[in-house]
Amino acid sequence: MPIRWDTRNKRWRFEFDRVIAGTRQRTSRLLPKGWSQAQADAYDRKESGRLYAVASGIERPTALIDQAVLLYLQDKTGLKSFKGARENLAAIAWAYSGKPLSELPAVAALVNSTRAGVREGVTLSDATVHVRLALLKAACRWAWRKHGLCETDPTGRMQLPTVRNERHVYASRREMLQLARAADRHDVRVLIRTAFYTGMRLGEIRRAEVSGNALHLADTKNGDRRSIPAHPRLATCLRYLPLTAPVSTLQRGWQRAREACGLGHIHLHDLRHSAASEMINAEVDLYTVGAVLGHKSAQSTKRYAHLRHEALADAVGKIGRKSPHNAPAAGKKKAA
Repeated sequence: MPIRWDTRNKRWRFEFDRVIAGTRQRTSRLLPKGWSQAQADAYDRKESGRLYAVASGIERPTALIDQAVLLYLQDKTGLKSFKGARENLAAIAWAYSGKPLSELPAVAALVNSTRAGVREGVTLSDATVHVRLALLKAACRWAWRKHGLCETDPTGRMQLPTVRNERHVYASRREMLQLARAADRHDVRVLIRTAFYTGMRLGEIRRAEVSGNALHLADTKNGDRRSIPAHPRLATCLRYLPLTAPVSTLQRGWQRAREACGLGHIHLHDLRHSAASEMINAEVDLYTVGAVLGHKSAQSTKRYAHLRHEALADAVGKIGRKSPHNAPAAGKKKAA
């Protein structure tokens, strides 16, 4: 019987092992967690029929999501986040394994509705599910565009969960100085000041090369080169860049500093957001702020749009205000 209960994984397993037209056809797939025997039997009937048709030459082989993922991982080994991408795609393989690309929207819906983590009692967040499905979407679109695995974009009706987890914590210059003074390592003090005055990420500060009174990054998260002019207050810090201490050492030093001065609510990455806040409150336009931060898309910079409250209030205050060019001439009566 092609359907059996897998006691190790506590799920139904579909197994197909037949000799068709003189050739042995074998496949084994673990079915989604929570499926009933009736659902497993229905899948057995449908999939067995399809496999018979393909093996007999009646039906053309269907492009599978597995193939798209494999092509993507073969082509994208140069990604900085390759290991994470591979792990996230493997984490939802139970949902797409053996499924045709045409079923991608249904696979996405299944992953989104199944929030149980690998560990007992763990519930996956919207952000985690979004990351995994976004990678699956990228893999399938890549297989369509670059390898012609299917005729049309299979991701058109794919739905990803909406994520609203943006932090809006901004450190003032006074708080930044408190953190720097509380640091018990000199390189952590350099890290804090540099993050605040450049908006650079931790990894970027560890790679930044100083030349011509600017910090240069040959490779960034977006894959582009970037240069940030050095702030005058960073003059004494530039000689210590790039930072050479391990990431874990710098992070532990940061944690000790924020605990020492009672600013535990501020994350290291918040200093990047604080740089954006300082620029926007100084009436720097969003496009320029995005260029400093290295945003590839204007959408990333829009998260700071709400910070221009004072500028917006000033603009609203000008509504109905008389223009000096239209002021009544001396001696003329004001119209009623």
